[in-house]
Amino acid sequence: MFMPDRKKFIFIPFAIVGFVLLVGWVVMLLWNAILPGVITGVSALSYWQAVGLLILSKILFSGFKGGGGHNHPGRKQFREKWRNMSEEDRTQFKAAWRERCGKRPE
Repeated sequence: MFMPDRKKFIFIPFAIVGFVLLVGWVVMLLWNAILPGVITGVSALSYWQAVGLLILSKILFSGFKGGGGHNHPGRKQFREKWRNMSEEDRTQFKAAWRERCGKRPE
């Protein structure tokens, strides 16, 4: 039976923390390079504010479970429904969504 090296597993939490800190640094650089010059009233972020913003966006947009929202339960049902629609039903569906979103019909 194969037994993985336990020493490798010790470094996994450190690698995760290091990755979060590295991505926080990238968020800080991007924020400070782009937003203060584009949007009036937006100030530069410190490093720890950028890490906090990264963690907050992770919580708000993908929750505490992994996957980042890619496994939405209704998505598979919608795809199946779309495949079973006739061309006329698809056209009506698209027109209804254009009306809801305020776009002009084609």
